[in-house]
Amino acid sequence: MDSREKEAGRYLGYGKHAIDEKTWSLVKNCFQELDRTVKSRIVYRIFELETPDEGRVKIGGLNITSRNLAKNMKGCEKGVILGATLGIEADMLMRRYSLTDMSKAVVLQACGAAMLEEFLDSWQKEYAEEAKKEGYYLRPRFSPGYGDFDISCQESILRMLDSAKKIGLTMTDGYMLTPTKSVTAVIGMSREHVPCHKKGCEECAKTDCIYRR
Repeated sequence: MDSREKEAGRYLGYGKHAIDEKTWSLVKNCFQELDRTVKSRIVYRIFELETPDEGRVKIGGLNITSRNLAKNMKGCEKGVILGATLGIEADMLMRRYSLTDMSKAVVLQACGAAMLEEFLDSWQKEYAEEAKKEGYYLRPRFSPGYGDFDISCQESILRMLDSAKKIGLTMTDGYMLTPTKSVTAVIGMSREHVPCHKKGCEECAKTDCIYRR
């Protein structure tokens, strides 16, 4: 079982428990369909970044109130704002199976989430190498809706990226991204290499979450 299959299992709620053979086979099948179908896209911009105090981050024209984000960005001079999506093709595939095979539709949701993370991890690893050539080190991605980073900031981020025009990424009135397998995030760029920064579940205080690693 590869890393993205394990991640899909986590999204399905298996946690550290072994995935049964039937579900594992379905996971592999869903990834094969997604690999044939999706067209992953990303758009990003780099802005000057400031952390005027422990509860605020200023990046480009965006002024964010968030102690969690400010902690993550402490010492950063620049920031990457990004939007990424698996595209409408993934939504169409999940919608089709929701009408004919609900179990597969659920697994597709999990696999789509894992595939999006894999896509972003791969992109960030490549971009980190480019940034290092200019003397910058990247911090972990931090997305609206995580911690006290208000999800309403998605609206400003999408506007700054012109994401609707560039990759077809928009949002609903409730700040949910569409296509559904999409994400926005901020990545700090620092002159200092800080390898001890944690990300994701390891940093989250919600220890009873069923999706926790």
